[in-house]
Amino acid sequence: MLKPRALARGDRLAVVAPASPFRRDEFDQGIDEIRSLGFIPVYDDSVFARDRYVAGSRDARAAALRAAWRDGSIAGIVGVRGGYGSAQVLPLLDRDEIRRTPKPLIGYSDLTALLTFLTIGCGVIAFHGPMLAGRLGRGAAGYDVQSFTKAVCRPEPAGELTGSAVESLRAGEAAGPLFGGTLTQLLASLATPFAFDPPQGYVLFLDEVRERPYRLDRMITQLCQTGLLARASAVVIGELPECDEPSGDIRARDVMATLFRDFPGPVLLGFPSGHTISPAMTLPLGVSCRVIADKHPRMVIEESAVV
Repeated sequence: MLKPRALARGDRLAVVAPASPFRRDEFDQGIDEIRSLGFIPVYDDSVFARDRYVAGSRDARAAALRAAWRDGSIAGIVGVRGGYGSAQVLPLLDRDEIRRTPKPLIGYSDLTALLTFLTIGCGVIAFHGPMLAGRLGRGAAGYDVQSFTKAVCRPEPAGELTGSAVESLRAGEAAGPLFGGTLTQLLASLATPFAFDPPQGYVLFLDEVRERPYRLDRMITQLCQTGLLARASAVVIGELPECDEPSGDIRARDVMATLFRDFPGPVLLGFPSGHTISPAMTLPLGVSCRVIADKHPRMVIEESAVV
């Protein structure tokens, strides 16, 4: 895996919108937070484009990403928001271009398509972390500043990561390279040239929001039937906000406990990254990590994500 250069104060970060449109006030608040971290946000008016449910044409969104990778003055790339649209730009990206100039790309949700493209498709470390809308724009209430800076700014392992709501569904301990993201996006990539195709022994991270329990069951069942789950040494599941039945009689947590009861390795639930009700942590994808499911459930990032 190729590692990007660590970000430092004064670095220029390209702000891109490869997915859905966004509210201008959330954008502005996110820009302010980027500045407060010591970085210089860089964008042009194309980021504000609108084309129904996506943020401008496919060509324009891909061009913004490629320009960020080609521009030697740009140190990293951060998304504005998710929604839908990232998969549309994948055929227009250049793997060799990305590998020649690896840079931290930070996002989650629909940007899982890009994270998978970088990590699985290009062999470049990427970051399941906060975007402007709803996360960076809310400051410390929206994202975990410490895990963000550890992941993207320090050329050393991020170490132990956990949260107050993390629990062990299956006890045990296992290690492997960390891959994953939003479950719907991982499954949507299958049977395409940009498929989620992790190596044997990987650690699987799964994030989701507003998917009812039967839909979670359907997706985990599909994941099992593809054989991808059998490759995993451990599974870490997010907080799954708004995934319980509206009536409250079926909980996402209980469904996941049933679905993973026979998984041979450790399984954690409630990890705060991506779609969370608590400040979202940043996870470096593609690096070695260890999952420990005991009375103190946690992940340990054992390898630096940047150089």
